[in-house]
Amino acid sequence: MANQGRRENVQLIAYADRFGGTLQALRGVLDGPLAGVFTGVHVLPFFTPFDGADAGFDPVDHTEVDPRLGTWDDLRAIGRDYTLMVDLIVNHVSADSAEFRDVLARGDASPHAAMFLTMADVYPQGADEAELVGIYRPRPGLPFTVMTLGGRRRLVWTTFTSQQIDLNLGSPAGRAYLDRVLSTLADGGASMVRLDAVGYAIKTTDTSSFMTPETSAFIDELTTQARGRGVEVLVEIHSHFERQITIGSVVDRVYDFALPPLLLHGLYTGDAAPLRRWLQVRPTNAVTVLDTHDGIGVIDVGPDQMGQGRPGLLTPEQLHDLVEGIHEHSGGQSRQATGEAATNLDVYQVNCTYYDALGRNDAAYLLARAVQLFTAGIPQIYYVGLLAGVNDMDLLARTGVGRDINRHRYTVAEIQAELDRPVVAALVGLIRFRNTHPAFAGEPTIGGNDSRLVMTWTAGDQTASLTANLATHHAELTWTEPDESLRSEDDLLAFATLP
Repeated sequence: MANQGRRENVQLIAYADRFGGTLQALRGVLDGPLAGVFTGVHVLPFFTPFDGADAGFDPVDHTEVDPRLGTWDDLRAIGRDYTLMVDLIVNHVSADSAEFRDVLARGDASPHAAMFLTMADVYPQGADEAELVGIYRPRPGLPFTVMTLGGRRRLVWTTFTSQQIDLNLGSPAGRAYLDRVLSTLADGGASMVRLDAVGYAIKTTDTSSFMTPETSAFIDELTTQARGRGVEVLVEIHSHFERQITIGSVVDRVYDFALPPLLLHGLYTGDAAPLRRWLQVRPTNAVTVLDTHDGIGVIDVGPDQMGQGRPGLLTPEQLHDLVEGIHEHSGGQSRQATGEAATNLDVYQVNCTYYDALGRNDAAYLLARAVQLFTAGIPQIYYVGLLAGVNDMDLLARTGVGRDINRHRYTVAEIQAELDRPVVAALVGLIRFRNTHPAFAGEPTIGGNDSRLVMTWTAGDQTASLTANLATHHAELTWTEPDESLRSEDDLLAFATLP
């Protein structure tokens, strides 16, 4: 694996409303109880409204901060002291946006009509059955909703839900909208943008309309525009692992979505081989996660979902056992929040906190986090995962939204209390170690056999090494001290008390 060429410190992923309550409160947590822990933060959607049909990923106005959370000045203040990542929601806007409401009322007479995509925009001569069933969508069914636009019944393209209207990015109006949003985010203090759902953004006849050559060209163009504004791009795509490797070679950053399920597979079965294989071939310009605001993805390690016959990092049988393992370790709670049991139906994710997916086993959880922190790239820690959070079954019951099981609303007082738990304090200690030890400015190597995984970073005469046994959940961490002595801990909980 190639030298990263720079230290890449740990970042936080959080909703402002669910991790403190406002943007100023989030900043207070970063500066206060988490002082020195994170050098960057991905602030999940804060746009108007932040609490829409998809927790902010369906913006009515993508250029405005919801006043209940704060202002652009609050974001700029965070961006001055932290690497600030925000979401560029590429594929769609809310059905309640002013532009789409005007199209509903006036149809083609609206000046915004060309901004939104209908089936006829892509298939002006119509489409046969083979073309329609060939469209790839992350949920069951076709990506269209029947709507009346200016008195005329139309098939409007809605990849995700009927409340999220797809943009026509092949039109000047759609591109002008996206350019305006990107400029606003850059002016608002963002130094990184996450391209949400970008794999579905470009629709092309006679294709799956998912990660086609036309999509790749669009990502290249958008990345160039972002770089021109001093903004780095993170591409969010769930896909076959070989496609992730290809994407990683041509973009600034790509998510490592294969790491979370491969770690769970290894910790459930003691089989470290698939994880070692991935760590040896994966893109190193990655953002590593174990959990996010979405569920735990499994499609990224399975056979090619595009039907091209390529095997995955796990077999279909291993994938089935992995999903059942999450349900078992969570006491069946994840089953209540996944698939047809809850809304936001996805075909590739299991809704569960990562801590519950490991049966609330502190040793296994800290081992998983240590592997993440030793993996090349930028480690991002989701706010619920930072606090080793458990499934919020009360919130799930109130909303019926499966992903809410892993979207607990923490007050500042709750955050303070959770940071005192030994498993959380140990994780914070591991993050500080990852941020400060000089070895992580060097080069990583991967080794081990059977159930053992050995990960070592070396920079000159400085080293840090993790030896993890996925079968026993035992981990040993050794590292050089400034005085060139060697230090070792074989219980990661000890990082709760290390200076």
